[in-house]
Parts: sequence; C-alpha cells; structure tokens
Amino acid sequence: MSENVVKKTSAYVWFDAEFTSLNLESARLLQVAAIVTDTELNRLHPESADLNLCIKLPDGESVSEWVEENLPGLVKQCRSAEAVTLEEADRQLASMLDQYAGTPYEAISGRPVLAGNSVHNDWVLMRRFLPEFGSRLHYRLLDVSTLKIQWTDIRGGAAFDKDSVALLDQYFPAGGINTANAHDALFDIKASIAELAYYRANLFAH
Repeated sequence: MSENVVKKTSAYVWFDAEFTSLNLESARLLQVAAIVTDTELNRLHPESADLNLCIKLPDGESVSEWVEENLPGLVKQCRSAEAVTLEEADRQLASMLDQYAGTPYEAISGRPVLAGNSVHNDWVLMRRFLPEFGSRLHYRLLDVSTLKIQWTDIRGGAAFDKDSVALLDQYFPAGGINTANAHDALFDIKASIAELAYYRANLFAH
C-alpha cells in the first residue's frame, strides 16, 4: 500500500492593497505591497526586497470621500511622479514571485498561496488588475480573519491589537516593528503575519 504524501504549501504571498473606494465593483488600486514567506512565516527574501508600490492615478480619476479623508498622503503619492502604472506593478509582483517563490509552476498544486487579512477583497482587485501576478498563485487563500473569528468564538480571546507596537514586534518573525501605521499596505501585511504567529502560538497551543 502506497503512503499518502503530504505536500506543504510552497510559500505564502502576503499581499495587501489600498483601493480608491470601498465599493469593490468600481474600485481601482492605489497601493500594493507584498512579502513572500515560507510556512514558518520567515521571509524568503531580504527585507530590502519587500514590495511597496503606489499606483498612478489617471488624470481625472477620483477617489471616494472616505479615501480622500483618511488616506490623503497616499492619494498625493499616487498623483506624484514616484507612482507606477498598474502594468509596472503587475510586472514587479510577478517578478518577485518568480525570484523568491520559484514561479510560475505548471501545476496549480505547486503555486504559492495568497495570504492576508480579509484577503478575498484584495483577491477581487488582484484578479481584475494584476493578471501576471494572479497567474502565479494558487486558487486557495490564507485568510487570517478566519482564525480571528475562531479565536473570538472558541477561545473567547480579545482581538489581536494591531496598534500595539510591542505585541507586533513580539510576534513578527525577527521583530523590527517599531511603529504602527494603519492603512499602509506594507504595515498591514506585517501586522497580519504577526497576528497569524500569535494565533499559532495561542489558539493551537492547547
């Protein structure tokens, strides 16, 4: 009788995006960020290779009132010369996966999994605007929000505090978090990685 071979996920692609609107039907990308880790949540690349890109807002393109009010700095960056096109962002994300996750894989089973908090929202816009990046990903998603719900409902634990720099630094592999920056895509990724590490240490510990 042949033994069943358990094949681990090849990599986690931690991804977060900021949008022009909370309405996903009409939203466009404002910012994308990515970190690639192994299944133990350790980076597969140096920190300097973390990706954090502002997407160019086309002339005349508006953003929602909420975004204008809460993300003015990001909107300004997206209207500046440092912003990149969607096509360039797609190319850089795909290149990152090719270099650090060994993509593209011909078999879907070998592809890395997109990971993050409520990452299904990011998945929707990724599929619409980042086809090369999306073509390198597994159809499965690793959504930390699922464990957040289980932590609350089963264990009765208080929500993971993403504003606590000490907590983030404690659980983010290798540490190095010394400030909180909500609604920044790269910070949100690091917070999600730390949150998953927290649940792994506490939810599954007993």
